[in-house]
Amino acid sequence: MTRRMATLLAVTALAGCVEPDQRRTPAQVHLADPATAAPLTGRDFILNGAGRQGGLMRGTVPAGTRVLEFDGAPVPVDQDGRFLVAFDRDAPAAATLRAVLDDGSTLERRLHVLPGKWRIEHVDASPTGGISSAQFRARRPGELARIAAARTVNSPSHGWRQHFIWPAAGRISGVFGSQRIYRNTPGSYHTGVDIAAPAGTPFVAPAGGVVVLAADQPFTLEGYLLILDHGMGLNSAFLHCAGLAVKEGDVVRAGQVLGTIGASGRATGPHLHWGVTWRGSRLDPALLTDTEAP
Repeated sequence: MTRRMATLLAVTALAGCVEPDQRRTPAQVHLADPATAAPLTGRDFILNGAGRQGGLMRGTVPAGTRVLEFDGAPVPVDQDGRFLVAFDRDAPAAATLRAVLDDGSTLERRLHVLPGKWRIEHVDASPTGGISSAQFRARRPGELARIAAARTVNSPSHGWRQHFIWPAAGRISGVFGSQRIYRNTPGSYHTGVDIAAPAGTPFVAPAGGVVVLAADQPFTLEGYLLILDHGMGLNSAFLHCAGLAVKEGDVVRAGQVLGTIGASGRATGPHLHWGVTWRGSRLDPALLTDTEAP
């Protein structure tokens, strides 16, 4: 085990994953965005995070907030006034935070959302994960139902408040948001980050959470799939695993081993696909970390 991995261990449809190596610039991997990271003053929201497509913001509501809304939808607020909101890969250029205060007044904050720069990737892999179309159509609805049910779980985890770490060390072989073309057949965009590493390499929890899905049989596309709920609607998914070390209902801490990297499902080689969602929005996992991939 390398020193780098030792340090790491100490501390939907979901798309298959096979891409050439693509290194990230520092601007792509830091949580704080210069335009939004500075705390606001006075009777206002305090916000920091990535105000861009695929990004996430954590914040604190103004004193006396009774209800918080994000583009008209209610957003849960923790007991100390902290919350999070996030922007889908295809989010519009602006969003609105609205707080209803105890005295009946309202406070709105307009958020500007920077666009992503998405790539087009041609992938030499079957759109159906290597099984027949009939088998795929028969199995896929049940798999999608399990994934959807797992993402409705609202656990009491406070992992969403933590600084996220990378779940494994390895080469970044796929980036978030790329449009996929599978053997000349257009597919969905890539919904996470791929970390290429030898089969059997352990991967860990990027933050604390509750296991809400642990596949005992490989899914058609995702293979052995694990979904970890970090609370407040934020969850991580880990695809193509060789094996899982946890089961549904387990409470895990940041840095705890969750399983091993493999090539199950639709994959052309061993790697870990790490995907993150918030209330149905697809996020770039790299924007949750403040370090480059190990």
